[in-house]
Amino acid sequence: MSDPTATPASGLPVGRSLFFLAVAGVAWGTAGAAASLIYRISDLGPLALSFWRCLGGLVLLLGVLALRRGRGPVPVEPRRRRLLRILGTGIGLTVFQSAYFAAVEATGLAVGTVVTLGAGPVLIALGARITMGERLGAGGLLAVTGALAGLGVLVLGGDGAAVRPAGVALAVLSAAGYAAITLLTRWLGRGGGGADPIATTAWAFAVGAVLLLPLAAGEGVLPHTAQPGRMLWLLVYVAAVPTALAYALYFSGAASVRAATVSVIMLLEPVSAALIAMGLLGERLTAATVLGTLLLLTAVLGLAAAEAGLAAGRRRTAGPAPLAGG
Repeated sequence: MSDPTATPASGLPVGRSLFFLAVAGVAWGTAGAAASLIYRISDLGPLALSFWRCLGGLVLLLGVLALRRGRGPVPVEPRRRRLLRILGTGIGLTVFQSAYFAAVEATGLAVGTVVTLGAGPVLIALGARITMGERLGAGGLLAVTGALAGLGVLVLGGDGAAVRPAGVALAVLSAAGYAAITLLTRWLGRGGGGADPIATTAWAFAVGAVLLLPLAAGEGVLPHTAQPGRMLWLLVYVAAVPTALAYALYFSGAASVRAATVSVIMLLEPVSAALIAMGLLGERLTAATVLGTLLLLTAVLGLAAAEAGLAAGRRRTAGPAPLAGG
């Protein structure tokens, strides 16, 4: 099963692709930490923060597109498919990012990130089974069951001061937005035709900024803070590192690496977020939180293993490729 967000092979060496993916995963794990710091020094809300992230990411990616103009051909897809991809990705990103920042505000960085990243692959597996008939298999079904058990432990067994059901629900909503983007991309990829991932992401950020502007205005788009310099640098960081840079590295690396490998490497995001939460933000992880986290991450590893097994089975069934020239 190919990675639904991957572009055609980029020609990058596998080692460099793995490095790009690792950096992207760690960078994404810092987005919630930056959001937590912003919440501490200002009255900026999650919708306004998501607006500034989309707008900043859009500006930076437009700069990347301008710099690479004329440096070679880029993938082109039919206008109707491109419009569906841009609108669907834009709406999905809006839900994904806004609900994630709200979850971090409600239940903390570690729990919000782990639930979002743990529930995402599970929702993708279930959605692919329902909408496209992709089989889960015994390993996939076991992984989904483990993920649900992990969520249950987090919600029912966690310390109320550390794990709040409303925050967990927001994290699951964020995961649903992420899953919707992935399923849409996978479904569109079945029809063939290329797509420029950086251009698509830039347009998706534009859609997200437009959708979020009225909501952010109602929440308060301009923050009040006693530390404007620090606030500005945090906003620039969110737009540059876990947004523009991380997405560019992810799409470049995912083009040359199997989906199962990508899924495992992306576990660096919740791991780095948990380490930052404990080491820098002083968040406390209870025994139930650790157990729920381990169940969720084990479920993701199980899904990756099941996918790798299915891919290997398809290769054995297909047999060796015919030699050129018959």
